[in-house]
Amino acid sequence: MPTEVALLESRALRGEQMGRVDVLDQVKALVMLPDGIHVRTEDVARYFEVSTGAVRRLTDRHQEELAESGLRVLRGADLHAFHSDMMSLWGGEGVESYPQAATQLRLYPRRTVLNVAMLLRDSDIARCVRTYLLDAEESLRTQYASLDQRVTRIESCLTGVGSALQELGPVLVRMSERLDSLDRKVEVTHRVIGAMSLRLADVQQDVVRLDGRLDSVARQLKDLRRRSGQRG
Repeated sequence: MPTEVALLESRALRGEQMGRVDVLDQVKALVMLPDGIHVRTEDVARYFEVSTGAVRRLTDRHQEELAESGLRVLRGADLHAFHSDMMSLWGGEGVESYPQAATQLRLYPRRTVLNVAMLLRDSDIARCVRTYLLDAEESLRTQYASLDQRVTRIESCLTGVGSALQELGPVLVRMSERLDSLDRKVEVTHRVIGAMSLRLADVQQDVVRLDGRLDSVARQLKDLRRRSGQRG
């Protein structure tokens, strides 16, 4: 786990934490300009409870890094346009009290304020922000370790399942062969039953014909008896 000193000294480590801007409001409310996006140098100093000069000196020393995290310096027409936008957002009653920079204005988005928190040494608020960041990272590391253990256990279970399936393989093959044999026997039985059904149909027809012949013989015998009686 990285330490606070490592975070203060390593630009790469600070870059890894740049997305955790939510930590700022967990430590202290950050009051934004009317656009809801930026704060000024004075606002940054107020948040960290240090002097405006301390923030300016820090910004000058780490200007390149802070510019990468979103720091902007407005001058001339850009500054005038920004003030006009802020005054329109400020509202009617407070327009006169809106502070306007004379020649230039440094604007800090939340990412840059978080960047300042990871650089500013002489601020209890900045130390609290760094502590939150490190604690959150340690919590994530613990969660990842727990997840890794669970994945390892699942892999072990799957390995056992694979072994069991390998052992069941020959059994399943034999069962499949027996089922195939039964299917063949059932098919032969169906053919035999079909042949027997045809034979039975033929026998039924023979019986019907025999019944017809017996009826004919019976009628002939009856006629002979009647004729013999008449002669006597």
